[in-house]
Amino acid sequence: MDGPTVYQLDETASTQDVLHEMAAAGAATGSAVVAQAQTGGRGRRGRTWASPAGGLWLSVLCRPPADGALDVLSLRVGLAVGGALEAACPGTRLALKWPNDLMLMDRKLGGILCEARWQGGVPGWVAVGLGLNVCNPIPEDLAPAAIALAAVAPDATPGGLQERLLGAIRHAGGQGGPLRPAELADWAARDWLAGRRLAAPVAGRAAGLSADGALRVTTDDGATELVRAGTVALDAGAPGPSQGGAIRP
Repeated sequence: MDGPTVYQLDETASTQDVLHEMAAAGAATGSAVVAQAQTGGRGRRGRTWASPAGGLWLSVLCRPPADGALDVLSLRVGLAVGGALEAACPGTRLALKWPNDLMLMDRKLGGILCEARWQGGVPGWVAVGLGLNVCNPIPEDLAPAAIALAAVAPDATPGGLQERLLGAIRHAGGQGGPLRPAELADWAARDWLAGRRLAAPVAGRAAGLSADGALRVTTDDGATELVRAGTVALDAGAPGPSQGGAIRP
């Protein structure tokens, strides 16, 4: 294949799986798979991801430089997607929850899934998946925790956002090195966890990111723990963020 190709599918089990097959067959960096619906969409740790028509379900083939970029790829993509969505939907403000969630009005708008396939001791490619609720209905049982973009941008459509978001992910996927100071500042401005009390993966208060993508947690004894993996759980009995209890928009 000479250049990146975008495959549009009515329905597939998972755009991630299709993209991995394409990459193994020699697809060019930047190639993508977009589906109107997925029957077997997944998130981190194999969790099921509902993917009905009306959402944007896509995967992009990335080959980031082998200089620490892979460790921060989901964070870098989150920053790029957040900025692209705000540009497409003026007045919308997105927050980011470490390590891979897009948040809107304190509910989950979407998620990013980075799956690497290794060739020897180096990654051969990374499938970067984006699942974004756009104008798809949110099931009643998920409504307290999930939201669609249509709640604040009623004219938004998957097709109208597709090219902008593909471009943002491709650009982020080609960046090298750890997070730069400007990226850390951007994350700090969007950090949904900042100041919140965590029960897991480490008990303490979320205190931003390190340049290598680790979550900084200040424990009760004043030490700083760097968390590089795990599932975040908020301390249900604790008050909100320390900065006046306000939740970032």
